Amino acid sequence: MSAVRRLRFGFSPCPNDTFAFWAATHGVLRSSIELEPVLADIEALNERALAADEALPVTKLSLPALARALDRYAVLPSGAALGFGCGPLVVAATASRYHQLSDLAAARIAIPGHHTTAFLLLRVLLPNIRFDAVPMRFDQVPLAVARRQCDAGVIIHESRFTYREHGLREVADLGALWERATGGPLPLGVIAARRDLPAVTVRDLGDLLRASVELAQAEPERPRAFVRAHSQELADDVCDRHIALYVNDFSKDLGATGRAAIDELLARGRAVGLLPPGPPTFWEQA
Repeated sequence: MSAVRRLRFGFSPCPNDTFAFWAATHGVLRSSIELEPVLADIEALNERALAADEALPVTKLSLPALARALDRYAVLPSGAALGFGCGPLVVAATASRYHQLSDLAAARIAIPGHHTTAFLLLRVLLPNIRFDAVPMRFDQVPLAVARRQCDAGVIIHESRFTYREHGLREVADLGALWERATGGPLPLGVIAARRDLPAVTVRDLGDLLRASVELAQAEPERPRAFVRAHSQELADDVCDRHIALYVNDFSKDLGATGRAAIDELLARGRAVGLLPPGPPTFWEQA
């Protein structure tokens, strides 16, 4: 085996990422790549990728951030968060007057960041409705809505499973609307690598990430301590539901269906002027 190359790898502390990437970042798998974990909220990773002087060689990205960084990054085939029934939810207080998306005109809507897929999806699905977007960390969105600091909120990650505890109800399931409109899965986040990495390094990266997902699915107890250490004191059952929703066959390999879904969302964002044009999305096209 050639000399081991050490690379920093940015991903979120959410259960699906710590579960999927535990093996890849803990020396469990034999590889020419050694990945050093850099854990951060997804919007922080998005912003880091867009700041050229702070860009990580390998990182998880939301789709809008990917679109704005395609001159420097391309998508790897493994490690993505993409699927059916896993999209962002728009929520409001139970007693509020907001019952459907059309009610949100002029509303203050808490969002988990301007570069997140959740915000892009909201704007793609509400092209003719003006609203005031209020960015904050994803875990603060339910609290902001419950405290009436915002009229509604777009929730992602484990908040999908806990929002009712804050006295909130669902206004719309953005993922379901996307699936109905396209017939395909919703791409939430991808793993991207810098285009200036050697092709052999990128190939080995893809193999390592796929093997990491496969090991976690085959032996789910092995990553559990790492998941617990970063799960913000979530109950095990919430972590397990989160992992089951976001770690799936698309996480092992995007395949033609996953690639088409990613390009579809990018194309729709570009069509309404929300995203810039860019080079081909995937490493095999580079």
